[in-house]
Amino acid sequence: MTDRLNSLRSVRSMRLLVSLVAALSVGILGSLQMRQEESRAQQGSSPPKVVTTILPITQFTRAVAGDRAEVTPLLPPQMGPHDFQARPEEVRLLAQADVLVINGLGMETFLEGLIASAGNPQLQIVDSSEGIPTLRAEEPEHGHSHGHGHGHSHGHGHGHSHGHSHGEFNPHIWLDPRRAIQQVENIRDGLISVDPAGAEIYQANAAAFIEKLKALDEEIAARLAPFAGRSFVVFHDFAPYFAERYNLKAEFLVEIPEASPSPEDVRRVMETVRASGLKTILVEPQLGSNNPFEVLARDLGIQVRVFDPIETAGPEGIEPEYYLTILRQNVENLVSAFEKETAFLPLQLPLLGQAALEHLLARGR
Repeated sequence: MTDRLNSLRSVRSMRLLVSLVAALSVGILGSLQMRQEESRAQQGSSPPKVVTTILPITQFTRAVAGDRAEVTPLLPPQMGPHDFQARPEEVRLLAQADVLVINGLGMETFLEGLIASAGNPQLQIVDSSEGIPTLRAEEPEHGHSHGHGHGHSHGHGHGHSHGHSHGEFNPHIWLDPRRAIQQVENIRDGLISVDPAGAEIYQANAAAFIEKLKALDEEIAARLAPFAGRSFVVFHDFAPYFAERYNLKAEFLVEIPEASPSPEDVRRVMETVRASGLKTILVEPQLGSNNPFEVLARDLGIQVRVFDPIETAGPEGIEPEYYLTILRQNVENLVSAFEKETAFLPLQLPLLGQAALEHLLARGR
């Protein structure tokens, strides 16, 4: 009897021990699994390394990313895309990046070789121009904006060099705040696709900046409404989206900043000045004082004011607020130019011959 009781106690003890071991095993395995899942979640939520190209794209991306992602501009803010020459540092930057945010539409003609040199197959490219209505690039001989919209997809906008032009479409979409809103939305969606754990942050940041862009657009529209249909002249072809949005007409001297104006270019601008009674022509600050526009303005006795396409800036230019500030300054300069024209009769300019045109061009070089 005693032996039977001892045997039963032994069996019960063994069963209890097995149950305890099983429970401990499940607990340990569950804890390990939870730690692994937490580790994977932490790795998945690691903020991405984001590289941007031109200045407005840096501004918009910083507005969306906030403190969530590390945003590094590929181009120094004081250097425009037409002057950029890649160095080994830029190759390394792309090699280590998770995301590259671009303007698209042929603005970054330098990127194809640079991306290939970086050798980063994991690099995700966010094209901020995707799905945005575009205007065709105009030849200088008929350079004002005609408002031809095209809503094509532009996923290949970073790929090819176009010589002395941007390509089929004008790339300066950021100068229209409404299109800038679409760029911000594209950047937001691109960052979310790469870093879904940061979605709430990106959505909130984008929404806040979009509200500022909407307010800016309404402010500019009200400021320029009295001048609907008026013409203005800029040095290179950066203003058609701005002009289309606010019912203005933009004329330009050359298609891209580094191009040399021909006598025909100068004559075309002079005819616009004569026909419109312009008292002011607008020049981007990046050109400096020794440029053909300054020379032309002095010889015609008209003023030169600044319209900044936001392609370069000082170190402070990478901040999102800089975009808002500069567009407001541009509008005030444009309003001042228009108001000055209304105080005068249309300007009567003498016709210049070929020799005089060449003289003007020679002095501006």
